[in-house]
Amino acid sequence: MGESNEDIDQMFSNLLGEMDLLTQSLGVDILPPPEPKPPRAEFNYTVGFKDLNESLNALEDQDLDALMADLVADISEAEQRTIQAQKESPQKQPHSAAVYVPSFHGAASPGYGAHVAATSQFDDLPPPPADPVLDLPLPPPPPEPISQEEEEAQAKADKIKLALEKLKEAKVKKLVVKIHMNDNSSKSLMVDERQLARDVLDNLFEKTHCDCNVDWCLYEIYPELQIERFFEDHENVVEILSDWTRDTENKLLFLEKEEKYAVFKNPQNFYLDNKGKKENKETNEKMNAKNKESLLEESFCGTSVIVPELEGALYLKEDGKKSWKRRYFLLRASGIYYTSRDLACFIQFENVNIYYGIQCKMKYKAPTDYCFVLKHPQIQKESQYIKYLCCDDARALSQWVTGIRIAKYGKTLYDNYQRAMARAGLASRWTNLGTVNAATQSMNTALGEDRRHLETTKDKKPGLGSHDPGAPRAQPPPKSSLPPPPPPVRRSSDCKTPQNQK
Repeated sequence: MGESNEDIDQMFSNLLGEMDLLTQSLGVDILPPPEPKPPRAEFNYTVGFKDLNESLNALEDQDLDALMADLVADISEAEQRTIQAQKESPQKQPHSAAVYVPSFHGAASPGYGAHVAATSQFDDLPPPPADPVLDLPLPPPPPEPISQEEEEAQAKADKIKLALEKLKEAKVKKLVVKIHMNDNSSKSLMVDERQLARDVLDNLFEKTHCDCNVDWCLYEIYPELQIERFFEDHENVVEILSDWTRDTENKLLFLEKEEKYAVFKNPQNFYLDNKGKKENKETNEKMNAKNKESLLEESFCGTSVIVPELEGALYLKEDGKKSWKRRYFLLRASGIYYTSRDLACFIQFENVNIYYGIQCKMKYKAPTDYCFVLKHPQIQKESQYIKYLCCDDARALSQWVTGIRIAKYGKTLYDNYQRAMARAGLASRWTNLGTVNAATQSMNTALGEDRRHLETTKDKKPGLGSHDPGAPRAQPPPKSSLPPPPPPVRRSSDCKTPQNQK
């Protein structure tokens, strides 16, 4: 009995050895462990309203549909990029190997079969007990029919829910922005972090069907601080609005402001010695379009931008007080300087924006209402770091604000103006083309009516004595069947020869 057990152990040892040899000869590759997936980037979503549901409910139906279309397009594009990346990456396919297990005959077969039978006894377990029957309640009655208004509200709620799901899937930061118009209406737009103020303006041109004048701008109003300004076309709208607090009362308007690009329309008012003064007729005639263009090229297209050299007395509001002190300020490319004993730097423009003050004379007891304000974009409350300056008149205010914009933005300001002019010119050409097409269509309609009138006139028989000189001549009547008239009777005087006449 002991010898038979030793034979069986030897047989299984040989069997395992042969299987190891077969496995090594087949060369089965061991797959590397799968690489861990990178953690998904945290989704950042912000809205420009006090509440998310309020912002989405404020959307009009057509705007909500447009929003859904944009979101679906963005996600489809992302899926296409993912599929393309998977196709381009090398695909590692596992190798399949068929392992051949040899069959043994003779004395080894009974022992092997007995071992399998012994192990299979542990596998023959009884089946699990059946689940007890649960006493489920009766199904609820069918819902009552709802009205059309409830159906529309439910459809809008479903759209909002789907929009939230799509926004969570999107990777681009987006804002729901409410923009106010001059007629007290408003437009709700979806703006993402890639769009500039120029892109938002183009979108508003399409929605409002207004002219593409270069004076149109996005205008920012701070009711609490009583300041306002217009966005430059190259500024990122989402970055600016992200600095607003959640409970802010700030507004964004869409309106025309002539001072946005006034320096490029009349550069002589800002760069010449008599800038800002009322020039006589001869001076205005001398500064023609060619001279203006030369002045702009000299100021903005050189190696460096020329900043208007402004200097003069301004009123400075003291920190934390409603008192104003008169100082002599100078504008340079690096910032604003003032003179005390020596020339000192008052402020630099890298981290500040310039705003117009609203009713500063009433709120801060300013000498005049012609004030401009310099503050950091993230300051949303009253702060000692907000600088208030007051000018004597509107001319000086326009010069200082425009000069600071040129010093801060440089040639970018001129590039924005050229893009706005190109956009306005393109819109004008399309408008003229539409006018020409309408005129051509009306002319073709008039010609068609004339042709129909002529055909109708030809079909009608003209009456006696009613010939119209403007109408085409009628066909001559057919020849009558009456005999021709008799020939004239010759007189005797007509038959005389020339000799007789002599």
